[in-house]
Amino acid sequence: MKLKKILAFSVAMISAMSAFGCGSSSSSSSEATTTVKKVAVNDTQEIEDIPEGAQKEIIWMGTYDLNPTKGADKTVEMTLFNNKGGTVKFSQVSDSEKFDKLAAALMSQKDVPDIFKYEWMAFPAQVLKDMYQPVDDIVDFSQPLWADVKQNADLFVMGGKHYVAPISFTVGTLMMYDQDVIDSEGLNDPYELYQEGEWNWDNWYEMMAEFCSNASADEERYGINGWYQTQLIQQTGKTMVNYDGEKFTSNLDDPDIERAENLLYDIGKNGYVIPDWLGNARKALADGNILFYCMGTWAMTGNNGPKDSDTWRVVPVPSDPNTTDKYMTADMLAYMWVKGSTANEAVKTWFECSRMANTDQEYLDNGKEKFLNANPNWTEDMYQVFMDCSSSQYKMVFDYGYGISSLLSDDNANEDGSCVTRKLYENTNKADDSGKQYSWTELREAYSSTVDNELKTINEEVAKFNKENS
Repeated sequence: MKLKKILAFSVAMISAMSAFGCGSSSSSSSEATTTVKKVAVNDTQEIEDIPEGAQKEIIWMGTYDLNPTKGADKTVEMTLFNNKGGTVKFSQVSDSEKFDKLAAALMSQKDVPDIFKYEWMAFPAQVLKDMYQPVDDIVDFSQPLWADVKQNADLFVMGGKHYVAPISFTVGTLMMYDQDVIDSEGLNDPYELYQEGEWNWDNWYEMMAEFCSNASADEERYGINGWYQTQLIQQTGKTMVNYDGEKFTSNLDDPDIERAENLLYDIGKNGYVIPDWLGNARKALADGNILFYCMGTWAMTGNNGPKDSDTWRVVPVPSDPNTTDKYMTADMLAYMWVKGSTANEAVKTWFECSRMANTDQEYLDNGKEKFLNANPNWTEDMYQVFMDCSSSQYKMVFDYGYGISSLLSDDNANEDGSCVTRKLYENTNKADDSGKQYSWTELREAYSSTVDNELKTINEEVAKFNKENS
């Protein structure tokens, strides 16, 4: 096993997204994708076969099938899992009903799945509802396969036990820009600033201010579009809700959060933000009147990404100039072990196969080749930015506020489509329907008591859970 000391992103998911989900329909891109050599998935002695007599089939409840669709290749993890004697049965659910279906299966004890995808509400809310079981019996975080993710797994401990086994991480968003626009405006190149360790809030703000101020009388210019507010605030390393392993506490009075919120307020107030949802980089950057577009790579690849004549580049969300630490708002791939599952050996093996598929350098190199062939106008430098930001050189940031309760955490549970935690991150940066843009002081005062009440309730549940499971 060729383990590398990196915390890599999910090659299978990114490759599928780029080559198939959002892939270019042009003949050149399609032909390039087919020329990538299929990597051989070699058996490995690092992972043991599922023992004879043990349950070898696991039930996966999800919105997509882990097994290959007709005509498609198996993923690396599925090939490894099959080689070890395991199979996966797919229990399909829609996105809107998945949690209800899981709860119903647990209540009836019929067709209970073994694994379920980690999402924000899994921890702490669904752990406290007894929907999952700890992974410590099947995951040894002291072993080389898991050592790199132990510090992240430690963020999801309840009653002294781990409930999440991280498989891989991807940077949540990147900032894309047009190099030709940067050059024509005489601005500093963000990528060069990033390479020199100087890409931060100050440079970013100054560039947007200069770009917008240089607009002609009949021209509208904007500095930014997309989703960046949460990521910008979390560059401080701070989140709205803290957790010490025993208790959740509000962090709304933190001065670093206030400093970030004030920056977002100023950006919005000065007109640097185009509030419309443009949907992808192609729409945002095509006319040259928006300096930066911030979103996940799905909105920057395939038909959404650069064409042959474009000189687009990517950088991370700019860092907080007051810290030398590197922080990244991360998307985490992980599977929850469902309460009541008895397929210990098979689930253990699936976790290990998934982890190996996302850390073995041979598979990562093949994923890179697929990505660049599917996205020929992404350069090696651009790809490396994505890799670097998804690696262990960054501290991954998660806010527990997104997993507390429906009111605090679930967008779908709120009439306006934004949970309280999302409002706290985003609403200083934009005006509401009445044209009111809230300062951080106003926003904090509006929601502090709500946060305190929700945390009081969850902490009572945590105390009860810890007492019953100690």
